[in-house]
Amino acid sequence: MTTDPVEPLRIGVLGAARIAGRGIAVPARDTGSRLVALAARDPARAEAFARAHGVERVLPTYADVLADPDVEVIYNPLPNALHGPWNLAAVAAGKHVLSEKPFASNAEEAAEVRDAARAAGVTVMEGFHHLYHPVVHRLLDLVDAGDLGDVVHVEATIAMLSPDDEDPRWSLGLAGGALMDLGCYGLHALRSLAPWTGGEPVPDAARAGERAGAPGVDEWLDVDLHFPSGATAAVRCSMVHPDRDFSLRIVGTRGEATAPAFVEPNRDDRVLVRTPAGERTEHLGTRTTYTYQLEALIRALRHGSPVPTGPDDAVATMTLIDRCYRLAGLPPRPRAAFEPHRTGA
Repeated sequence: MTTDPVEPLRIGVLGAARIAGRGIAVPARDTGSRLVALAARDPARAEAFARAHGVERVLPTYADVLADPDVEVIYNPLPNALHGPWNLAAVAAGKHVLSEKPFASNAEEAAEVRDAARAAGVTVMEGFHHLYHPVVHRLLDLVDAGDLGDVVHVEATIAMLSPDDEDPRWSLGLAGGALMDLGCYGLHALRSLAPWTGGEPVPDAARAGERAGAPGVDEWLDVDLHFPSGATAAVRCSMVHPDRDFSLRIVGTRGEATAPAFVEPNRDDRVLVRTPAGERTEHLGTRTTYTYQLEALIRALRHGSPVPTGPDDAVATMTLIDRCYRLAGLPPRPRAAFEPHRTGA
């Protein structure tokens, strides 16, 4: 029995950020998708990216990519503050969107993107790529099967070495900060456990350290939470850590499971399980999370499959992020004044 081949996705890319290489270029190659068009602020960088990754054409502006009739999906890897505006612009152009996380600066803007996507009938996926990998699937399966018993505590640590001083992640105006860049993964992982913990996690207390010379921008942020079931949780994120730590630990009444690199299983694909039956290490494969993510988008657009990290999910995550910032005494990230979907830029 044979099946008809799936039409390749036709993707337009906004910018030539470093994340675009592993976030869309490699997955496009792996899935047979087409990188149709690209625009970037630096034309030379755009041309170099296009040559390196087989992009079919370089266009003068982001708006030209949105207007290209051959482009059906927009990949948005721009700085955080430009996620919302350009996601809205892409939706207004009738394009589907794969946006790097978080897909807006705050919950209010996220809701605007959600409502616009719903009205336009287009698919918008937020790039919480870890959720699509077998490592995270395995953690959730262990919880669902009862292997760990009832969940009593969850810990997520997402930490990295400090970016350069000029990095946009240190800019409040570009919606930067450790929680936006890193901690959002931990919060999303906690939210994924809601079916087994009585509902969504609720933040109780948060603490943060501000970046010198960048008021409002968190170098690190810690948040303590609880679930309706009574289980507790903690998320620790830092952009000034001495090493790289992207771990998730789930503790239950009968055992525990840890993924040492749940966001980066290509680096470490282990799931460490400890139950009354003993301790074991499972390897779930180092294939990139981003390829699994793009495959999920292909299934959604070609076969109508659901998108777990769609706009409703994104609004819930952004609402939690905003609450954590307020608890830590910092403001939610401001939205950019630039609105290309209204100016036609």
